[in-house]
Amino acid sequence: MAEKVVSKKNKTLIAPSILSSDFSALGAEIKSIEKGGADWIHVDVMDGHFVPNLTMGPPVVAGLKKVAKLPLDCHLMVSNPEAWVAPFVKAGAHVVSVHAEATVHLDRLIHHIQSFKVLAGVAINPATPLAAIEEVLGIVDLVLIMSVNPGFGGQEFIEGSFSKIRRLAEVRRAIGASFVIEVDGGVSPKNAGALVAAGVDVLVAGSAVFSQSDRARAIAALRKG
Repeated sequence: MAEKVVSKKNKTLIAPSILSSDFSALGAEIKSIEKGGADWIHVDVMDGHFVPNLTMGPPVVAGLKKVAKLPLDCHLMVSNPEAWVAPFVKAGAHVVSVHAEATVHLDRLIHHIQSFKVLAGVAINPATPLAAIEEVLGIVDLVLIMSVNPGFGGQEFIEGSFSKIRRLAEVRRAIGASFVIEVDGGVSPKNAGALVAAGVDVLVAGSAVFSQSDRARAIAALRKG
């Protein structure tokens, strides 16, 4: 399923993170990135416990669903993610990613997400090894590599993320899996091309898009790398 989402357009997907948008004009911000050529809308959900920040919940996603035409890519940076899958899917999420570090029953949780007929993603922090998710790579739809420590936008890209991405892409080829590789944190036109070359399918970018007045140009710059 995830393979079809990416391959149908045969291009790198750009998922602007609304964490960096103007929340006082969120509807207009969504329309600007849709018009600008974005593919997904990335929603950073933080609970102030798993990560040191508090952002948005299901009501915000439900509001986004009313105005957004693009898939809503919800990244749950929360403790007890099992309790939040259903509310976010009901609100309108098309992709739900949970952190491997936040659950002791990752296999069960992935199947639970997929039971709602949405894409199930697993995210890992910069210090978490790929070995932590090795046993679910055959069933998961998406792997989200955090290239900054989660909790805040506008951080610098951690260069060591490149080797993790390359190793993950090699494993994907070796086992014949079709999961999508997504990267989140410090993504910009300066490193986008190298990230795609390393194996990334979906680029999440916040300030690189929303800090620019011309959203179409910003998105095109990321895609061009």
